[in-house]
Amino acid sequence: MPSLLYKADFDEARDRLTRWWTGAGIGRPAMLLTAPRDTPLEDIPVMPEPAGWVTHYSTSNYAYRVNLALRACVNTWYEAEAIPNVSPDLAPNCLALYLGCRGIDQPGTVWCVPFIDDPEKARFELDSENFYWTFTQRLADEQLRLGRGKFLTSFPDLIEGLDTLAAMRDTQTLLVDLIERPEWVTRALQTITERYFTVYDQLYDRIKDERGGSHFWSWAPGRMSKLQCDFSAMISPDMFREFMVPVLTEMTRRLDYSMYHWDGPGALCHLDSLLSVPRLSMIQWTPGAGARDVTNPCWWPYYHRIIEGGKKVILFGFHGEDNLRAFKREFGSKLNDFMISMQADNPAHAQKLLAMAGE
Repeated sequence: MPSLLYKADFDEARDRLTRWWTGAGIGRPAMLLTAPRDTPLEDIPVMPEPAGWVTHYSTSNYAYRVNLALRACVNTWYEAEAIPNVSPDLAPNCLALYLGCRGIDQPGTVWCVPFIDDPEKARFELDSENFYWTFTQRLADEQLRLGRGKFLTSFPDLIEGLDTLAAMRDTQTLLVDLIERPEWVTRALQTITERYFTVYDQLYDRIKDERGGSHFWSWAPGRMSKLQCDFSAMISPDMFREFMVPVLTEMTRRLDYSMYHWDGPGALCHLDSLLSVPRLSMIQWTPGAGARDVTNPCWWPYYHRIIEGGKKVILFGFHGEDNLRAFKREFGSKLNDFMISMQADNPAHAQKLLAMAGE
């Protein structure tokens, strides 16, 4: 697969990303650069939106989900290390759906309905006939078939640990469980990790490319995953170390490359714990609603600490040529350990940004 219809230099991009992930460097930050196309690369008819459709995650119309995937990349230029991709995503917590939650479509998302009322009777079984799990596999297989030679199929947003348990148990109830039944929480998290890899391994075997690489937000030359714990904003550093660091340590041990979605000011207190996870590769800072964006100098000390702690940094929502210049002045050679996602005005502008990043 030396090239893709939507990414002619796909093979070269994988070579660069392999050097970047493995620490050899590419002389600049990795750049997830995209730009709009004037005309679609392919003419794929648009299906009418089904009645009652409220979110792109929906499982209510399989044919429409396939059509959305087919049209996802046709209007975009993928420059530098950006890779065209689609995902068989069903919610921002697919594993909870696979383990028994019911999903309710909401505008832009899917709400997972908690179902564990009695922790002593809780089951964490992955039913091979589970509707959401079978839908994911069916959609992934169709995306792989239709996307062959055009785009990659990425992992769905599985999620793990306390976020998955909170979806199954209810957030407020789980906060009480951390105090009243911590042993149960620890056992539940261990089981969720095992179920995660039952799912992950099957998906990886499906979607890996001929190099063994896989994709979530970025391509990596091996078993790639995004990890997170948004629940961490509600617990102390001690609780995060007790309950979540063992989960992250075990999961990263079973992955080749990983990024952690570090979300909101309430999670800032957990940075030392994240840096203590030996095999965690990269941290993605999301300031949260109403906070200053990722380019603001108030976050720069955290980026320095992450890189000095041996991890890489990925930033989405990066914007502006002035900000790119400011980062180069502030971080110098450290900027080579950043992955930056930017939207350009057009392909020529994307090339200008790429040249600026490498000057």
